[in-house]
Amino acid sequence: MDNFLEQYPIHTQINVAWADMDALQHVNNVIYFKYFEIARIDFLSKINLLKKDTMIGPVISENQAKYQHPVTFPDALLIGVTVSDIKQDRFILHYTTFSQKSQKITTIGWSKVVMFNFKTGEKAPLSPQLLNTLQQYEQ
Repeated sequence: MDNFLEQYPIHTQINVAWADMDALQHVNNVIYFKYFEIARIDFLSKINLLKKDTMIGPVISENQAKYQHPVTFPDALLIGVTVSDIKQDRFILHYTTFSQKSQKITTIGWSKVVMFNFKTGEKAPLSPQLLNTLQQYEQ
């Protein structure tokens, strides 16, 4: 786990809820997108991207997940977030889910994040400050 924490300085802990499991007695595949959202919001908050006073913010244009190991209740997951493919108006957030119970990576995923101007309804460029911050977490 120490390796995981070193590799992912921004990570989020999520406790698996009984209701997250499905009839097959493991966390339902769709729940990971909820976990990714929680980790994404935590990451974006920590880098100060979710300011309420601006009309420019992130939107998700794609999500993907790859399931590697089932997770069951009870467990606590750590979801590490990194960045790649930084472009003029978008970047990709990568999620790596680590089970504290099994001590394994259980799920990996990614989201394409596009900056959006909510006033004009169009894509917006990354600010120089955001670009610099994202590069600190680039994979």
